[in-house]
Amino acid sequence: MRTAGQVRGALTSWRSPFPSAAALHIRVSRPPRSRPPPPPPPGSSVRSVRPSAAPPEGQIEGQGQNHQHWLKQLWTYGRNIKAINAQPTESEKEIYNQVNVVLKDAEGILEDLQSYRGAGHEIREAIQHPADEKLQEKAWGAVVPLVGKLKKFYEFSQRLEAALRGLLGALTSTPYSPTQHLEREQALAKQFAEILHFTLRFDELKMTNPAIQNDFSYYRRTLSRMRINNVPAEGENEVNNELANRMSLFYAEATPMLKTLSDATTKFVSENKNLPIENTTDCLSTMASVCRVMLETPEYRSRFTNEETVSFCLRVMVGVIILYDHVHPVGAFAKTSKIDMKGCIKVLKDQPPNSVEGLLNALRYTTKHLNDETTSKQIRSMLQ
Repeated sequence: MRTAGQVRGALTSWRSPFPSAAALHIRVSRPPRSRPPPPPPPGSSVRSVRPSAAPPEGQIEGQGQNHQHWLKQLWTYGRNIKAINAQPTESEKEIYNQVNVVLKDAEGILEDLQSYRGAGHEIREAIQHPADEKLQEKAWGAVVPLVGKLKKFYEFSQRLEAALRGLLGALTSTPYSPTQHLEREQALAKQFAEILHFTLRFDELKMTNPAIQNDFSYYRRTLSRMRINNVPAEGENEVNNELANRMSLFYAEATPMLKTLSDATTKFVSENKNLPIENTTDCLSTMASVCRVMLETPEYRSRFTNEETVSFCLRVMVGVIILYDHVHPVGAFAKTSKIDMKGCIKVLKDQPPNSVEGLLNALRYTTKHLNDETTSKQIRSMLQ
């Protein structure tokens, strides 16, 4: 479990990676040693406000007196919050600009996926009337442009993977610690969070749209039949057999984008053996801790201006948990994990069920160590 000093340090000067309207710049000052002064009169300008009430209780295991000290620091930090956008410093700009090019296309990808209706009707008609050439042509004509969209989504996943690896390299490199990186490179941390937010949104939409796999399966079967019969295929040049195989594996996953990022993070760690694995896992666990605290503490939760900000924070929290579970040798669910999994699951369970079922399913079915013997029965039962 993360020490009080580590969590406190991670929160110092942290700009929470929320959407721009709710990006948060956090400053931590020492809790007062004596009774706090009375509140300033309305309209006065005061830079720092000391806490006027006891800090809220929280669930952080195994920290004793340090736990209470951490809560006091966190309470103070919540009183000194102001909204600003995380802008890249000179040292961040190269990576930031590369990632920004990818993120600019993310919303368009989600819009295309959300509007994806599939060619189910045309496919059914073609299957039911195999001798009707017009229905066969109609189904093929409906499927080919949709496969073009699926190709676009797949290629974006490759771009997103490259962007994530670039951010991991910047946020875990020596000589700075992960906490120092998150304080120094807040714009990159925000981009990292935005990638995770996109990833969970994409996978939520994909899981509720069976037309995607149905369309692609029909495309591949029809293309194979055309090749056997030496019939020229209009869409073959756009998606050749090798690419079709890779796309098929991608869409066979329940959460394809998350699987892509999990594999990319695991590969990053294995390819950079000169970097301690803690550089990556501490970066992930710190982000999970910040998201959890922001969501479970009413003082901070009340500062969120809309529910989309809450959804953003929930998706980022789940995303970093899953990446941590894939990268860390014993995963996120073990007692030695630096992520408070009970607290994170409780935060999810406290939301309206319809809004988080996809995120809970992501923890149930895309993590690596949930069913290990080291996972407590309590955590397993919480996710049942």
